[in-house]
Amino acid sequence: MLARARCRGSLCGSLLGMAQSGRFSLSVRVLTVLAAEPGTMHTSVAIAEQLGESAVMVRRTFLLLQKAGLISQRKGPSGGAKLEVPAKQIGLGDVYAAAHANWLMVGNGVAGLDPLMKRVRKDAVTAMNETTLAQVVKRLRKPQQ
Repeated sequence: MLARARCRGSLCGSLLGMAQSGRFSLSVRVLTVLAAEPGTMHTSVAIAEQLGESAVMVRRTFLLLQKAGLISQRKGPSGGAKLEVPAKQIGLGDVYAAAHANWLMVGNGVAGLDPLMKRVRKDAVTAMNETTLAQVVKRLRKPQQ
């Protein structure tokens, strides 16, 4: 109730936007760690420490990425997560779609709008997929000038 009282107008939208963009950002960062050693299982705790993030948030990100088929997970002492798809086949649009399953969905059967939003979403994913995870990893490894 207190949070609702504080959240007014554009502030609510900006907070929601930060949470959503944070999911995408963390997803990309987690995937870059996995892509650096694609055959190795990485625990959420190890990735969280490396990225300076919460292990709980990393585990939530694992679930989104696994649901999208981008990573696989294994439980137990030698468990963790690893890439299921090679980094060069993962586009940033794929990552964004995994992090935001229902983005650009209007719903409620608004006449004529749903097909338009589907096309916009498809075009956006296609454009974002022009950049792959492998390109991001390569860019991160490149010395800053």
